[in-house]
Amino acid sequence: MSESQSKRNQLTGPSRRLRAEDCIIADKKSLHQAQIGAGVGNFIEWYDIGVYGYLAVLMTRVFTEGMDQAWGLLVTLLGFAVSFVVRPIGGMILGPLGDRIGRRKVMLFTILLMAAATTLIGLLPSAGQVGLWVIIPLYLLKMLQGFSTGGEYSGAATYIAEFSPDGRRAFMTSLLNVGSQLGFAAGAGVVALTTIIAENNFGPDAMLNGGWRIPFLLALPLGIVAVSLRSRLPESPAFEVASEVPLDHDPDSIFVRHSLPRVIKLYWPHILVGMALIAADGTSSYTLTSYMPTYLETQVGIHASHTALAAVVILAVQAAMIPLFALLADKVGRKKVYMIATIGNLVLLLPAFALMQTGTIGSLYLALFLVSVPSSAFLALTACVMSELFPTASRYTGVGITHNLAISIFGGTTPLISQALVQSTGKWYVPAIYVMAFSLIALLALCKMRETAGRPLLGSFPVVASNEDAVELAGGQDTDPRIDTTTFPLTAVK
Repeated sequence: MSESQSKRNQLTGPSRRLRAEDCIIADKKSLHQAQIGAGVGNFIEWYDIGVYGYLAVLMTRVFTEGMDQAWGLLVTLLGFAVSFVVRPIGGMILGPLGDRIGRRKVMLFTILLMAAATTLIGLLPSAGQVGLWVIIPLYLLKMLQGFSTGGEYSGAATYIAEFSPDGRRAFMTSLLNVGSQLGFAAGAGVVALTTIIAENNFGPDAMLNGGWRIPFLLALPLGIVAVSLRSRLPESPAFEVASEVPLDHDPDSIFVRHSLPRVIKLYWPHILVGMALIAADGTSSYTLTSYMPTYLETQVGIHASHTALAAVVILAVQAAMIPLFALLADKVGRKKVYMIATIGNLVLLLPAFALMQTGTIGSLYLALFLVSVPSSAFLALTACVMSELFPTASRYTGVGITHNLAISIFGGTTPLISQALVQSTGKWYVPAIYVMAFSLIALLALCKMRETAGRPLLGSFPVVASNEDAVELAGGQDTDPRIDTTTFPLTAVK
């Protein structure tokens, strides 16, 4: 028996036999409903990131008029980074709340706040109208977006992971990031389409004179649709079962809903491993999605319309690659796919950035594709692995603090730090080196990560596709290495 299993036995008492009726049978209709309802929030979150990223240079003229252009661009990119400053606060507040009152209630709140903040950005006056003070409400709205996002992704990841069959969890949860990529592509596409229509009909300054508002205002109808979908969602079955478990008297039990300080104290090794993986994931993903438009336009000289169109194509390709990597992770394990992601960044990024310097359209597409491959492998695993690190009773809290801290410190600051490094060093390759450093750290963190493919979530009963699977799993529990009954809430069985 492993040390971790021995510790769990001390916490939960003598192990109990798993019965077929203990297993949760995944309901396909509810799972699909959950995927759509949860995924729409990620779509809107990344739609806003796509719009803000591809309008960054233009918004510099809108919100920092009269300021030096180089400093104005940094101020605009700081607006992107500042939203990530409050993400951990959102995770710290909304995560424990989601563990107490349920996943779906918190997710309904986050989508309302996110859609409202994005819409209001589209209603802000320009610096030419009211002065540079307009940066303050812009930053405040970006902070509201960040707060809501702090509970959005961690809640959606937790929610879908708890609905998914154990053997297909990576694939099912990966569809969240497929929605994210499609949302970003939609944001970039709307920017490109709005630019073409506005400039063709109203002249070259049409976007500057108000056309930039349209992509942000479209968040309102998107938000209405999202709220409608989420209001009909059922609660996570794993959460409902965990809610029925009598309170364990051992304060360290995995079946206790721990406070945030207790989660940090008990699960800090899991948090550190998760943060290392998300730091590599975030720097890779945000370089491709949020910094690349600025880099290509300011450093390579490629027009914004070309970069936006390339983003739509590459992100659509990436959306197709993500579930393929996830299927591979369900088959061969999480750690092997993480190896592909980390080593891929170490091998491909410098050649990709070198290709960009040629400035041709063909090299642009090839370079972005090279960057997107390891990023896709990371994104395929984000939701499932973060959910697999923590037990059900404290999962929303654990995922919220881990994901949001790492994304805020490392992912959200990537555009700002990368641009600052380029401006201070004058070297075209420093953004690649920045991402590669975090991939190397993630590669080392994999040594401390346990393999979780095909295993039930900690603190939950196994989730299977059919009654037959439940009978087979219960019958083979003594020889199945994936089954550890000390991690199941068997105290709920009478």
